[in-house]
Order: sequence, then C-alpha cells, then structure tokens
Amino acid sequence: MPNKRIVGLYPGSFDPVTNGHLDIARRAHDMCDEMYVSVVANPSKNAIFSVEERVELLKKTTKHLKGVHISSFNGLLVDYAKQIKANIIFRGLRAVSDFEYEFQMALINRTLHPKIEVVFLVPNEKFIFLSSSAIKEVANLGGDVTPFVPAVVEKALRRIY
Repeated sequence: MPNKRIVGLYPGSFDPVTNGHLDIARRAHDMCDEMYVSVVANPSKNAIFSVEERVELLKKTTKHLKGVHISSFNGLLVDYAKQIKANIIFRGLRAVSDFEYEFQMALINRTLHPKIEVVFLVPNEKFIFLSSSAIKEVANLGGDVTPFVPAVVEKALRRIY
C-alpha cells in the first residue's frame, strides 16, 4: 500500500497571530507533506485586522516554514478542506473550555466530511494562556506584547492602538 500524502489545514481567525498560534503551526507543519494555515473570514467576529492584513502577517511570520501555504476562506471549513485536498485539520487546545467547543465542531465536521481527521495540539506551556483577545486587550491598554507575538505583529498592533 503506498504511503498517503498528508495535507494539513490549520484554520483560525489569527486576529492577531500569536506565538501560541505559531507554535501549533510549526508542529503541525512537521507532521505534514503540505500545510495550509488559513484565515477564516468570519464577519460575525469583530476583527481589528482585515483578512488581507492577517494573511500578510501570517506570511511574514511563517516564511521560515517550507511548504506552508497561507490563505483565507469563507464558508464551511470542510468545503475548504475538500477544495485544497486536506486530510487533517489541526486545532489548538489551551483549556477544557476549548476542548468542549472543538470536540463538538470535530464531530460535526466528521459527519460532513467523514474522510478528514481532526488532530488537537496543545501549545507549548509558555503559550498555553495566550489568546488573541487577551493580546488585543493588553495592546489596547498600552502594555508590552513583545513576549506574546512576533515583532511584526507587535508593530502592527502599535499602529492600531
């Protein structure tokens, strides 16, 4: 039986991309032949960066990862996964509350696309507490976000706040 080519998809809002996101992206990349990190264009979220800005920030912060494609999509995750021929979706888990939501979504996605697997990755313990919401709050209040985000993201946040 020939080896199956592994095409991974790591979707998220990435508003902004954090060191925790990049930890998950790097580790997922190491498990795949080809990897997509994709911004979900979710109009119901109150994003501070446009989809295009988030894609650009991801390109800049993942350029060292060979074979990573940065993209964005609208609509159902499983439809996009089919379009790019992904067979694994990677999701990061920080806490039990993340698990409950992600587990429910994984079961829905499996029903809609039975041939795709969902793999949960726990970030490095240095990043377990990071969330984009917390980063935005710290930046908005004038705090130092340099321990939590790449320099290019910190600069973009300073421009906004």
